[in-house]
Amino acid sequence: MSKAKFTPAAAFKYLTLILGALVALIPLVVVVFASFKTSMEYHNSGALTPPDNWFNFENYRTAFVKGHMLTGFKNTVIIMAVALVGNMFVGAMIAYVLQRFAFRGRGVIMSLFLFAALIPGVTTQVITFKIINALHLFNTMGAAILLYMGTDIIGIYIFIQFMDNISNQLDESAMLDGASYFTIFTRIIFPLLMPAVVTMMIIKGVGIYNDFYIPYLYMPDPALRTISTSLFAFKGPFGSHWETICAAVMLIIVPTAAAFIALQKYIYNGFTQGAVK
Repeated sequence: MSKAKFTPAAAFKYLTLILGALVALIPLVVVVFASFKTSMEYHNSGALTPPDNWFNFENYRTAFVKGHMLTGFKNTVIIMAVALVGNMFVGAMIAYVLQRFAFRGRGVIMSLFLFAALIPGVTTQVITFKIINALHLFNTMGAAILLYMGTDIIGIYIFIQFMDNISNQLDESAMLDGASYFTIFTRIIFPLLMPAVVTMMIIKGVGIYNDFYIPYLYMPDPALRTISTSLFAFKGPFGSHWETICAAVMLIIVPTAAAFIALQKYIYNGFTQGAVK
């Protein structure tokens, strides 16, 4: 039985994997350790020193209660639910039109979506803020929901790749039965796009969950704080209590990590199926 040769290339590959894992995990380990430490223990011990008491949940209680994390979770879930439904439906409809119909200017529309993705977002923030303010959505959840509902070229491209695998004969058969284009899309095409929809919902959902800029700029009301802005609020009375801030960080990380572990197969399957016709 032949043994696999341990080549320099293999050694370099495993070394880079180990280094990458350490770079990703060490900061998380530091945050976990700090979240269980008392203030005195935090200042008198090293960053990688484990806490003396793993059952010290006082920091978590302080972060959750005084940091109003429950309000942040509630607002984040509401914004995510509405924005994701709108984003998926609008993105899938745009992809349906671009993939199923041949019309003049289709290539121009795709180019415009690509061009918009290349423009730095900070350059359009002034006019975006004016539009939101003119719509009387400033300091409401509607501002974040409307901005998050906007689709992008990546989502459209993934939907188009999935739609390439759906036979046009399904559309033709439905049209012979008297179905309209909207009926074909909602009852035939969209259900078949569920792998792509789930993939995009996970990716977009994580982006909304972690976003700080839009909630901070458009929803300054403390009652409208999301997860990210709730964490930022600790810069005031808890500015020097890093153990409390670390506990708040862990409260935010745990739902995201759990969702990713549970749904990672959908992310991988969504990208691989959309990349291969």
